[in-house]
Amino acid sequence: MPANAVSRRLEVIKTKGALRSVDVAQVLSVEPATVSRWNLGKAFPHPGTQKQLLDLEFIVDKLSDMYSPQEARMWLFSRQRLLRDRTPAQLIGQGHADEVLALVNRLRDGVFT
Repeated sequence: MPANAVSRRLEVIKTKGALRSVDVAQVLSVEPATVSRWNLGKAFPHPGTQKQLLDLEFIVDKLSDMYSPQEARMWLFSRQRLLRDRTPAQLIGQGHADEVLALVNRLRDGVFT
C-alpha cells in the first residue's frame, strides 16, 4: 500500500490511466527520479507542481469512467482538435487543466459543439 498522499495519487494515475513514472515526469516537467522520490516519500512536489499532479489525477479519474487505462493514456498524449490540436498532457503541464477538464466533461456529456 502506498505510504503517503502523493504516492496514493501516483497509484491512481498508474492504475486508472496506465501512466508510468516517466509519463508523469513528462507531463509535470520533472525528472523521472523526482517522481520516484515522491513515490517513496523522500521528497514532495512544490505547490505548483502538486496542483498539476492533483489535476492530472482528477482528469485521469474522470477519464476512467469512459476509457480503459490504456485508452486514457493514449487520449492524454494525443492531439485533440477541440483543444486546438494540442495534447491534454501538454495543457495540464502548462497549468491549463481547466481546458482539459472542460473537454472531458463535454465528452462525458456527449456535447461536441
